[in-house]
Parts: sequence; structure tokens; C-alpha cells
Amino acid sequence: MTEDRIDVLWRVESPRVIARLMRLVGDLDTAEELAADVFVAAIEKWRLEGVPANPAAWLMTTARFLAVDRIRRRDTQRGKYRLVAASEPVSVEHDSGGDLAEDLLGLIFMACHPILSPDARSALTLKLVCGLSTEDVARAFLTPAPTIAQRIVRAKKTLAAATVRFELPDDRKPRLDAVREVIYLVFNEGYSATSGDRWIRGDLCAEALRLGRMLAALTPNDTETLGLLALIEIQASRLGARETPDGTPILLNDQDRTRWDRLLIQRGLATINRIEQLRGTVGPYALQAAIAACHARAATPEDTDWERITALYDGLARISPSPVVELNRAVATARAFGPAAGLEILAPLFSRLAEYHLLYAVAGDLHCRAGDHEHAREHFLTAASITRNSADRTTMQARAAVCAAGHGTAGHGTAGHGTAGHGTAGNG
Repeated sequence: MTEDRIDVLWRVESPRVIARLMRLVGDLDTAEELAADVFVAAIEKWRLEGVPANPAAWLMTTARFLAVDRIRRRDTQRGKYRLVAASEPVSVEHDSGGDLAEDLLGLIFMACHPILSPDARSALTLKLVCGLSTEDVARAFLTPAPTIAQRIVRAKKTLAAATVRFELPDDRKPRLDAVREVIYLVFNEGYSATSGDRWIRGDLCAEALRLGRMLAALTPNDTETLGLLALIEIQASRLGARETPDGTPILLNDQDRTRWDRLLIQRGLATINRIEQLRGTVGPYALQAAIAACHARAATPEDTDWERITALYDGLARISPSPVVELNRAVATARAFGPAAGLEILAPLFSRLAEYHLLYAVAGDLHCRAGDHEHAREHFLTAASITRNSADRTTMQARAAVCAAGHGTAGHGTAGHGTAGHGTAGNG
């Protein structure tokens, strides 16, 4: 069994294992410790005997056995042990469906408890649900890794001290903003991986889509949750067209739009219609969904309504200001009104996003479109030096080489990814 496959299994399955263990043992530190033990046991056994036909079911079965053993040794309340031990055995059907998804959503709601600060909620949940390392979470938040590590440790201690329960609370409204943010971050990490060899992590995109649909089912009239779901569905429709079979990124203008998933687009547009009926079109997620819809409705790149997209970003910047929203607004403005207008918006961001490679990717693209190939080349090389994703690095180096040759590829976008919270408008 290769180290790469072990790493993939950990990223994909550890959140599910931790969620199920939380339901059984009720303590986050214990659940994480047992999850690590499960994977150690898996590595030792599978290296000798080979990977089983259904590794997920094997992991869940082993997790239950370890949880029962821990409860038996730790808990003097024999009734709790008998209840767990007597429950039905783990099966593929039992653990691949809604129950496990509810466990994951319950884990998110627990980690998004109002007792935690907003930054702590997001950092803890992104680490648990995505199976990301602390360094990966830090890159997603543009924050030093030691700061993220401290947030996560303090968050877990706070939850333990307050004996916060693992559950889907009846009153979900106080936690909805944080839960939506985390699902959004999960999708963005899948849509535009911050590290690794691939541009896309389809497992995280699928997880976010499933969680978004579950959350929308729990809160069917919440327009911001519907906006998040519409945004994810429309963005996910492009996944099959965003990279070549070997993982090379394909930017928006170069994508074969016949490969976009029309069913996902239709579902996203229908959800936007529902938002309009509920008169909730001015929330941050609803606005981002409307931006995504502009791209989805364009049969060709030339059909894109960039002036409308710019207006939507102007609105988003007013109600939900952030440096990354400004970065997206710069891209949209440049598309609508020329690269000089975009560069004017971009200028103040270099002091705020100095370690964000997409800032330099956008700057390179806009300088390239303006005919300033030397500055474009410098920005692309900076982007390549900062990114931790090898696919992005290769793309940026290729763009720099084109600029060095004295000609650009204006109109082909940047290495951006097309979601307002994490990428650049309409480029991926």
C-alpha cells in the first residue's frame, strides 16, 4: 500500500471516522485519538494482507470496536456500553448513507458552537471535516500555522470545558453563519486545492455539495443557505471541464462548455429562483450565486455579462468587504472596463495579501492584457514561488515563459478559480 494512497484515505475517510466516533464516545480528543489508532491498525494490517474490497466499511467497523473497548475500560456506566455494543453491526449500507452524513453535519454544528470565536469555529471545523493538516488550514485562512494550531487547541479545550454535546441542535439559527462558512471553505479547498499535486479535490467538493443540500433541507426558507447551495451547485457544474486527464488546469475561457454539468446548473438556477421568490437576493451567498449564474448562462466567453458581474461584486464588497472580494472585483472590473481599471483596485491589496499567490496571478494577467509583459512575468514568477499547489505552480511558470517571449495571452484568465471567497472571478 503506497504512502499516497494512505494519505488520500486519511483525507477522505478520517472526517467520517471522527464523526462516527464522536457519536459513540462523545469526546473530541478521544475521537481523534481513536481515529488515528484506526488508521495505524489499517496500515499495519493492509500492508500484510492487502486493502479490503471496502476500506471505508473496514475502518468504520474497526472504529466501533475500538470505541467499545475504550468505553468498557473508561466508563463505569455499564448501560452506555451495553447500548453501544448491542447496536447493529456496521454495514456498507448503514455507513454510506444519510446517517453518516448527519454525523458529519452534527460534527460541524458542534464545532460551530457560539461559545467559540468565529475564527476558531472555522479553523477547527475545516481541519476536522476536510482532514487537512494545520498547515493546509493556515493557507486556506492566509494565517500563520502556529496561530491556527493555537486556535484549534483552545477551541477543543473550550468545548470540553463547556461539555458541548455532539448533536444537531433544535435552534440552529445562531450557528448557521458559521456552518455555512465552513461548508463554503470545504468546497473551496476542493475546488482550488491550496496544496498537493492536483488542482481539484473532487472528494471535498462532493462532501460540501452533500452537506449543503442537507443544510438546505434542514432550513428550506433560509435564503443564505439556499444561496450557498446554488453557488456550490453552479460552480461544481464546471469540475469536469476544469482540468485535463493528467491534472493540467483548464482556465474558464478555454473550457469546453458542453462538458459543464447542465443538471447541476439547472438545479442551481432553480434554487436562485427560489431565493428570488423569498426576496433574499442581497445576502453575500445569494450575490455570489448570482455571479456564478452569469457565467453559467453564457454560452461562450464573449457572452459573459461582465458589467452585471461587476455590479454584483460592487454590492458584495459593500455588505461583505474583504481583500479577496476586492481581488475578485478587480478582475470583474478589468473585464468590463479594461485592465487599467482593474489594476487601480488591485494596488492597495499588495499590503494585505502579500502571501496570497492569486493576487500576483491576477496582477500578472492584468499587466499582460495591458501589454506590460515584463511586469506580468515578474508577477507570475512570484505567484509560482508562493503557491503550494504544483498544478498552479506549473501554470504560473508557463505564463511567465510566455511573457518572457514578449507576447501575452490576454483574455485567457489567470490561474484563478471562480469563487468569490477563494479564487478570482470567472477564471476557473
